Amino acid sequence: MADEGIRIGISSCLLGEKVRYDGGHKKDNYITGTLADYFEFVPVCPEAAIGLGIPRPTIRLVGAAEAPRVRGVKDASLDVTDRMVAYGREMVGRLTGLRGYIFKRGSPSCGMERVKVYTEQGMPNTSSAGVYAREIMAANPLLPCEEEGRLGDPMLRENFIQRVFVYDRWLRLVDEGLTAGRLVDFHTRHKYMIRAHDESAYREMGRLVAEAGSRDPAELAGAYVTLLMTTLTKRATRKKHANVLMHLMGYLKKHLDAADKAELIETIDEYRAGRLPLIVPIVLLRHHFRRHPNEYVADQYYLDPHPRELMLRNVL
Repeated sequence: MADEGIRIGISSCLLGEKVRYDGGHKKDNYITGTLADYFEFVPVCPEAAIGLGIPRPTIRLVGAAEAPRVRGVKDASLDVTDRMVAYGREMVGRLTGLRGYIFKRGSPSCGMERVKVYTEQGMPNTSSAGVYAREIMAANPLLPCEEEGRLGDPMLRENFIQRVFVYDRWLRLVDEGLTAGRLVDFHTRHKYMIRAHDESAYREMGRLVAEAGSRDPAELAGAYVTLLMTTLTKRATRKKHANVLMHLMGYLKKHLDAADKAELIETIDEYRAGRLPLIVPIVLLRHHFRRHPNEYVADQYYLDPHPRELMLRNVL
């Protein structure tokens, strides 16, 4: 997958680069040992890049949550806010073609959210995003972003990686040339994936797609992808997945005997109740569709949204 250019921005320390304030790193074994097989990482350390040095004085966020300053912990006269903001804006222009970004949790520069913000008296008072991360995310509101700590949550991990692959497919489609027919095909192939997140949003997207050919293409594409990526950030619950699985089973109703139908329904119900992971009904559906191929279902990304080797659905 890396050969296909799925570029992911990442905090350098997570790859094992010794760029931390203490000269160390925060190498993440899941990122370097698993995700590195599928993504091309683009490492950035804004604190080192703006000249704070390695090792360097520790910094923290101070002031208001909506616009905190980045100051030294021991030396409050050290204020690197303007340099950090300028660097973030510079990198927005340089980090082209990204399909996602993994930030360092808790960092005053790279934290995605819930970074402590201190009062002038040195007391933690509220929280915000790191100043560099804020610039990246503000300039790329649809870019899938996550923190390495949150990737330990199976649902958040699967959600992030799914969004990366969807965003990659969308950008490739745009690069090829977005036509009405290609938009319809893209939406059709993502139908059940979208429905697992939000049924009403799926219907709204369908209405947008129906305007293809009669609405300004750029305006339509912007509205569609904004709704798509926003929808995919929503939690896909067991109930929603089970409903999608039952819909897919409908394509098999003329082919399965009573015993096979009963087994499939029981498996989906067991998943819905939390007694089986998602991969079990998925594998059973794949088995039946191999025996009874359906061209429409074969084109659905829902059954294979990301490389199976990542085993993301084995624990959902």
